[in-house]
Amino acid sequence: SIQLHIHSILTVIMPPKKKNSKAAGNYREEVQVSKSPAEFFAENQAIAGFDNMGKSLYTTLRELIENSLDACESVNVLPNISVTIEEMTQSQFNKVRGLKTSSSAENGFDNDDGIKDIDLFMKKSNKRKSKSTGGASEAPTDPVSGAPEEVGSTKKKRKANAEAYFHITVRDNGCGMSHEAIPNLLGRVLSGSKYGVRQTRGKFGLGAKMALIWSKKSTGVPITITTAHMNNDQGTPGEFISKCVLDIDIYKNRPRVIEHSKQPNNSDSPWIGTEFQVLIAGNWTTYKSRVVQYLQQLAIITPYAMLELNYTNASDAKRSFGIRYERRSEQMPPPSKEVKHHPSSVNNLLIQQLLERSRCKTFLKFLCTELSSISPSLAKRLIAELKGTQSDAEFDEDMSPADVTDKQITILVQMLRSVELFKAPDGSCLSPLGEYNLNLGIQKVIEPDLIATARDRPSAYEGHPFIVEAAVSLGGSDAKEGINIVRFANRIPLLFEGGADVATRVAQSKIKWSLYKIDHKRDKINVFVSIVSTKVPFKGTGKEYIGDDITEIQTSVKRALQSCCQQLRAHLTKRNALRDERERRSRLVKYAPDVSRSIFGILEVMRKRKEEDVDGSSEPHSFPRKRARGNLIQAPVLKHVLDPALVQDTMGKLDRGEISVEKLEHGLMEAIEAQSTSGDGMEGGDGNVNTKNKNAKKTQKLGQVSQPIFIVPQYDDEDASATIIRHPLFTFRSNRPLPVWPITVD
Repeated sequence: SIQLHIHSILTVIMPPKKKNSKAAGNYREEVQVSKSPAEFFAENQAIAGFDNMGKSLYTTLRELIENSLDACESVNVLPNISVTIEEMTQSQFNKVRGLKTSSSAENGFDNDDGIKDIDLFMKKSNKRKSKSTGGASEAPTDPVSGAPEEVGSTKKKRKANAEAYFHITVRDNGCGMSHEAIPNLLGRVLSGSKYGVRQTRGKFGLGAKMALIWSKKSTGVPITITTAHMNNDQGTPGEFISKCVLDIDIYKNRPRVIEHSKQPNNSDSPWIGTEFQVLIAGNWTTYKSRVVQYLQQLAIITPYAMLELNYTNASDAKRSFGIRYERRSEQMPPPSKEVKHHPSSVNNLLIQQLLERSRCKTFLKFLCTELSSISPSLAKRLIAELKGTQSDAEFDEDMSPADVTDKQITILVQMLRSVELFKAPDGSCLSPLGEYNLNLGIQKVIEPDLIATARDRPSAYEGHPFIVEAAVSLGGSDAKEGINIVRFANRIPLLFEGGADVATRVAQSKIKWSLYKIDHKRDKINVFVSIVSTKVPFKGTGKEYIGDDITEIQTSVKRALQSCCQQLRAHLTKRNALRDERERRSRLVKYAPDVSRSIFGILEVMRKRKEEDVDGSSEPHSFPRKRARGNLIQAPVLKHVLDPALVQDTMGKLDRGEISVEKLEHGLMEAIEAQSTSGDGMEGGDGNVNTKNKNAKKTQKLGQVSQPIFIVPQYDDEDASATIIRHPLFTFRSNRPLPVWPITVD
């Protein structure tokens, strides 16, 4: 592990000395104070995400859960993480701590003499108001509701602004911690094992230590760690279970061990893992939704983990609840590997540090060993180029790395950052979730109607490799209309300051959703963007969003989202076609009974006219149009002449009862169903093409019409060039050219 120290120098500037001042000797000069890293972060806790009571509670949970995930993934074990939160009031906390408090401190009203000292627990404004009344006695009021309090009431009052305390327990089945390493792992700030060039959730060794510091500041209670370490050689459970009650000396940045003991591990069912217990102050009311949202998004980005949260309220059992996300996948992402620094990512300080720690004997060997993407031949070309620079610094292949001066380091860094021949950074240092797991995680939590995932090709910015994975889903449980952005960085959910994030900017301004058949205002669109990198370019000290000023990341996010939208467009096009077909069929089915009755009514009118036309005075089967009324222009009279044989046959069927409303409706329904099943062969709502219908379409015979033909009635068939379709009831003319009818089939 690497330990870094941050020194904060406080300078106290005294006023200038006055001339001829008698007290000039009382003034002292500037005082410099050196602070330990623990003391610095205890005073500047907002840097680590401990801004207020609610945010401190949220950050404590987040850091402990992510430590448990790291412990499980380091040994390739599917995580089982259980979180228990027990909320208690100040009086309950005092009982747990064994503190004896007076009734005045417990109730906030009564002193030891039993006299209600209202002024002591009321605001100054209320005091002034009481004095303005001229000293007249007023009835005491309830500090919570403000209502007058009944005289002689013995009801116990609770302060409205009483602090809440939380006993948090996080338990996992990870690798555990060795007995000797527990104090330094959790009691020394900026001491950790995640330094290096690889993808990690944490980087600076602050998470669990800040939880300990916050516990010390808010409650003064040390943390309790119970762990069983896994044997690295055999991967079997350890023989002992370690228990450590730990505090921290923030002024010296070192652990203060209160209890450190061992007990035998159960040989029948040995346990491996860690249980972390901490008692802190917080605000559950304002950050409950954030905690639930964090677990929901964590279940999306870690579908291979089982996550469970149980919240209990000691004062009100009705407020207790539990959340559980079952494991959806058993495929874990591959672990990231540590690699060397890429030449494009170095700086003067880093090169100086590498030169001091290098064991290489020659400068040529140093370039090939301590930096990635530099082969021996390329290293020789670099040294030759460095020799040709017009400077006093001389480079040699056989020179010792320890002999490199500051001027040579500056020239070397400028050369490394300007050369374009280096290979791309090694991607083995990254561990993306994968499209398969991302899809499963979204389906498990969101349950969308449609989903598309994509991974952009690996890229790099300033020598730091990164990979962007994205997903776009439509619909789902509890989804809101519009674009909803869900962001991840190194598989950590980002919940705050999302408006300035690169994913939000790209999704809202760089993607033209209308081109992909998506309505970004009315559709329920969920956009998921996951960025993994060896150095995530966070903005601000809170590490809550990634800026859009890095072109490489912005372009990669845009490409990934566009790929998802293109997949959705193909599905949406087919789905819309199916929806239109269903709507058309629904309209036809709706009017089929009315059309059947109308046709039957026309046939009845024809039969009655035939019965009345017994003397043959009128022209048979002539149906002139209605003449125009008034002064309107008279429309030409068109005659529709039917085949007498067909009319006779139809009238006979009508007389024999072979034609009825029910039979006509049944025939129309069969025709509607035939048109619905023919055509493009698409079935279902997922846009997939039915293979059976597709093959049948290829082998259909002549005379089978796959697409519906829209035809209009023909009242005058004198035009011999028109294609006529004769029917026993009507004669039709097609609205587009048809082959010679009827088509004969061999």
